[in-house]
Amino acid sequence: MKIVGVTACPTGIAHTYITKQKILEAAAECGFPCRIETQGTIGIEDELTPEEIAEADVVILAVDVKIAGESRFKGKPIVRCRTEDVMRNTVAFLKKIEKTLKERGRV
Repeated sequence: MKIVGVTACPTGIAHTYITKQKILEAAAECGFPCRIETQGTIGIEDELTPEEIAEADVVILAVDVKIAGESRFKGKPIVRCRTEDVMRNTVAFLKKIEKTLKERGRV
């Protein structure tokens, strides 16, 4: 399962980057290719390319605020959640997404 995503919190500092790191570590543990963009106080970092988005099986939007550029994910399965939700048990979170996508024939 190829993952792309965006993390963003109200202040654009701690939770944005902690959530990104948790997703990247859990994805690596599960063997899922993953790229995560952050949107915070210093703007967009590690911006996803159109190619990465096109190749992704799922988009994770772990955001607590409105983000820029959400329309570029049109047509992709999107999982929207709060940053806090991802930080609790990230591996289980990703496995649940994978299971749902498999059940729907998307992976």
